[in-house]
Amino acid sequence: MPANWDDLRLFLAVAREHSLSAAGKALRLDPATLGRRMARLEQSLPAVLFVKSPQGYALTEAGAELLTRAEAAEQAMRAATAALPEESDRLGGQIRIGAPDGVGNYLLPQVCAKIIRDNPDLDIQIVALPRVFNLSRREADMAIGVSAPTAGRLVVQKITDYRLHLAAADSYLAQCPPITRPDDLRGHKIVGYIPDMIFDQELDYLSALGVTRVMLASNSVSVQVNCLRMGGGIGVAHDFSLPLNPGLRRILTDHISLTRSFYLIRHADDQRSARLRKFAEILTAGLRQEVARLEALL
Repeated sequence: MPANWDDLRLFLAVAREHSLSAAGKALRLDPATLGRRMARLEQSLPAVLFVKSPQGYALTEAGAELLTRAEAAEQAMRAATAALPEESDRLGGQIRIGAPDGVGNYLLPQVCAKIIRDNPDLDIQIVALPRVFNLSRREADMAIGVSAPTAGRLVVQKITDYRLHLAAADSYLAQCPPITRPDDLRGHKIVGYIPDMIFDQELDYLSALGVTRVMLASNSVSVQVNCLRMGGGIGVAHDFSLPLNPGLRRILTDHISLTRSFYLIRHADDQRSARLRKFAEILTAGLRQEVARLEALL
């Protein structure tokens, strides 16, 4: 018996999340029920789709082949529904955004809170992780990146520029001589990224400044900012994060200033979805306004 679309939809979630519990949470379905549905799907094909272990659900060769077919079916469904007329100016359904954790912590909460106030039928999921998101595997409906990808069937739109400066806590600066020029940084504790976990070269701020040792490092922007707040040293911080972290102060602004950009990245097939197009427009405008608002507070 061939699989129906509902079976394939559940299969896609398990294949992407690699576990029943995570897929069940995304689908709002009990994991035990989801497990029974996967067992029924395997019996109906018949084929073993997953290798099950304490680490999760891994695709077999047959599962990987079905994943390719299921994703093609998913694209066809998206294209079919995108052609339907919109019944309301309001957005509904669920949209998942993948973003670096700096954006996820300091920009998206307030921007998305406003969007759902205006669109009460809409559910937004923010996946904030310090890595590049794979939209082809449908890890998210759209992603925010710090560089524009050049490979894959993607549509890339620049959102806005943003600025970064060296920053430290008032408590840290009070314990050391004044820092008035770059040479004064010698001997200071440096906070930054773990060098081999920098997922995009645009984030390699410190090597461009000639810093060779990071004494307090994390792959997370928010952890770095918290290290700075606790007096852990000096590091590069997004200007838009500073108004949300009283007690941090920019230093050497006349000597060291960085500018980077955010990009909205979408799968090319989603361009036909009026719902996703409208959400992308609202999200982009909101992020631009929020970056400008926070940077103007400094």
